[in-house]
Amino acid sequence: MMSEKLINAKIDGKDYQFPVGMTILDACKSAGYDIPTLCYLKGIAEEGACGMCVVEVKKARTLQRACITKVTDGMEITTDSSAIHEARKTNLELALAHHPLDCMTCDADGDCELQELAYQFGIKKSQFLIDREAFESPKKTAWDTNPFIQFDPQKCILCRRCVDACENQALVEAIGMAMRGSECVVSTPFNVPLEETDCQFCGACVQACPVGALVEKPRIGKGKIFNLEKTDTICAYCGTGCDISLYKDKKNNLVMARGIVDAMPNKGRLCVKGRYGFEYVNSNERLTKPLIKENGKFREATWEEAIAYTATRLQEIKDKYGPDAIGVLGSSRCTNEDNFAVQKFARAVIGTNNVDNCARLCHASTIAGLGKALGAAAATNPVDDIKNADVMFVIGSNMTESHPVIAQFVKENKKKRGAKLIVCDPRKTDLAKVADIYIQHFPGIDVALLNGMMKVMVDKGLVNKEFIEAHTEGYEEFVKVVSKYDLDMVSRLTRVDKALIEEAAIVYASALNATIFYTMGITQHSVGTDNVLSIANLALVTGHIGREGNGINPLRGQANVQGSCDMGALPDVYPGYQKVTDPTAREKFEKAWGVRLSDKPGLPVTEFGDAALSGHLKAVYAMGENPLMTEPDITHVRKGLEALEFLAVQEIFISETAELADVIFPSAAAYEKEGTFTNTERRVQLLRTAREKPEDAKFDWEIVSLVATKMGYPMTYRNAAAIMDEVASLTPSYAGIHHWRLEKGGLQWPCPTDEHAGTKILHYGAAFKRPSGKALISPVEYIEAKELPDKEYPILLTTGRILYHFHSGQESRRVKVLDTFVPRNYVEVSKEDAKELHIEHGETVRVSTRRGSIEVETRISDKPMKGVVFISFHFHEASVNLLTNAALDPVSKIPEFKVAACKIEKI
Repeated sequence: MMSEKLINAKIDGKDYQFPVGMTILDACKSAGYDIPTLCYLKGIAEEGACGMCVVEVKKARTLQRACITKVTDGMEITTDSSAIHEARKTNLELALAHHPLDCMTCDADGDCELQELAYQFGIKKSQFLIDREAFESPKKTAWDTNPFIQFDPQKCILCRRCVDACENQALVEAIGMAMRGSECVVSTPFNVPLEETDCQFCGACVQACPVGALVEKPRIGKGKIFNLEKTDTICAYCGTGCDISLYKDKKNNLVMARGIVDAMPNKGRLCVKGRYGFEYVNSNERLTKPLIKENGKFREATWEEAIAYTATRLQEIKDKYGPDAIGVLGSSRCTNEDNFAVQKFARAVIGTNNVDNCARLCHASTIAGLGKALGAAAATNPVDDIKNADVMFVIGSNMTESHPVIAQFVKENKKKRGAKLIVCDPRKTDLAKVADIYIQHFPGIDVALLNGMMKVMVDKGLVNKEFIEAHTEGYEEFVKVVSKYDLDMVSRLTRVDKALIEEAAIVYASALNATIFYTMGITQHSVGTDNVLSIANLALVTGHIGREGNGINPLRGQANVQGSCDMGALPDVYPGYQKVTDPTAREKFEKAWGVRLSDKPGLPVTEFGDAALSGHLKAVYAMGENPLMTEPDITHVRKGLEALEFLAVQEIFISETAELADVIFPSAAAYEKEGTFTNTERRVQLLRTAREKPEDAKFDWEIVSLVATKMGYPMTYRNAAAIMDEVASLTPSYAGIHHWRLEKGGLQWPCPTDEHAGTKILHYGAAFKRPSGKALISPVEYIEAKELPDKEYPILLTTGRILYHFHSGQESRRVKVLDTFVPRNYVEVSKEDAKELHIEHGETVRVSTRRGSIEVETRISDKPMKGVVFISFHFHEASVNLLTNAALDPVSKIPEFKVAACKIEKI
């Protein structure tokens, strides 16, 4: 590798060497010189607008702006002189010319870069101040009507940081500079309300603002920055795992969030839920006391009483019916330590492998498919590696709404580096609108589509024969299957022009580096495992795996989907995916836990309802799960839960499931915990306590431990760190992961020793963790979905997430700004279908399937294709899972949420 070329330069008379192309600002910073800036944000806003960073350069006729001037060989730089000081002070006074002197009542007081610089330069009042403009009443702006962001144009210094953050960080371009001269202002196009633009309210503009011109509306009046306590932790929503700073007031309420600049994986970015969604922990609806149901009503109980009652009832059921009459649920909303404790409770205390978590409903097919194909069921490459991809293939993933920050990196790679973007999705999502190739295929036809693409690759000689021969097995049988998928047949099935399918195949296969992203549009099918195997085939036959800029990346839907599975909150594996049927693994855990363990795989959560109705399942212990919102065909699930003899729930609110419980334990929320999450790129990250939990609530692992101890099996952990130490002792992929190692940042598993730096790329150099050492290419045939439209139910219903809410709505519906902005559920209908059904935008309709009906508002949209409608699953008032099909993938037992036949009727 060639060494980096260096050039010589002097700063304030001292000799230094710097890389070619470095700016004076970066050079000075690296040498320890402090250069003031106001408009500058590295990589985001680099336009040199404010002039605060001026320096002297020998032989230059004028002062130079350090942020945009490159160091040249032999350059002599002066950072401090009377001329520099006067220029900076004058530029600062110009910035203050229209700025109100209202620091005492400004929410940015103490957190304002302009204020800090004015203090440093001793400016009490700008010599250019125009009193009339500085103190006149604020003008109405395009920002007034949204509930998220307040803009005060009088405080704006026109630095462009907000505009550049929107353009270069959020990749939205919802705002810009309007008018000229003294009339110049930050605005939306034609001054339309911000909510009528493409703005996603991520708050990048607010975080970029160096003054108090932009402020989060919910934060206003909640305290000055110097009266708030900051804690760095991890966002508790999707599986991106954004590093986040949370600010707590003196009343123990969280009032503000910021992305942590330069932290991985988000690099300072947040989405609307990360920025505003912490508010639910402050809710007065929080559970604060244990509750026991008597005569159909809950009463408060002491912890001792509730623990004893639960332990007694579980022991009675275990003694009477056997351990497999009890089911246990972990949760992807809970920490690794919580999930380790609950699966240990199921196995070592109850004696059953009937333990599962909500990953069953989103990524069980990933575990089955990638585990079979590659030997590891996780994302292969880190989020930061997106920048190295020449082609990004996104299928079955509305990334902008489900994983907004990752979507920003995808857009950034396309915009700044010219990478190609291929999107395959039945809905015209945000990414589809900017894709180089967009394939709008009918839901449930993914295997046929991917087989058709791979037949093109085989026929045109675009497969990587060297990689296939050296690193895979099964290719010959695979070719026999895909040879049947000619483009005419695939085009007919998918309803996509065959030329488009062929083009996508050629672009992906021909790329030097190509990466794949998918989520629940691929996994939530009765053929979800086949879908995942097909994606693995696509990467393997082209050799797009095991290197930077390549790989397969299933994006996890909740903060700890990856971790809850890693911890063994699954019916067939111990922590680290060690099989319960493997005698060696079982012996290891038996020795560690001091008990005999069952060798029989347990029930997945998707079979709990039927098992309860048949009388085989008598009790369920649920930690942080709400199956009466998240399972398909919830009428059937409700009947199953009502048939149980005992139901215990650990929760932060009384959920739909908790309402049926016999006992409810109040638990701490994620932002009140210490512990770890494992994000979508296998990064184990440290949660820190950002606020104190309600006084009588307990940590989830603590509650489980108390019940276990009362049942005669002592589980006495000092803290969450001690649990992770036990995880490390039993789980090879986590062996080097401890809380003390995570203080400086996360580690990606596998991390086999305390000295190991973690693994950025799985299967690097095509090293596959399968018995043969080679990856498996599987022949996969297309199979129809279990329920397709017919005369009675002529439209296909598909479900998913929306940007402004999350999962079962337990958290996001209790965030005022989110629920105000999107207060009710709706059905997206194409213009063609709306015309045929004589439906108007905003009209209430009844959507029915063979399992039930709901009434929702209509949104006529260009997103769904004709014959397909979309409804989100966040709203209990109109729960789409009353309608969804409980048909299961035979391998992974994941339900078919994405395909159900429905009809729509006007009311």
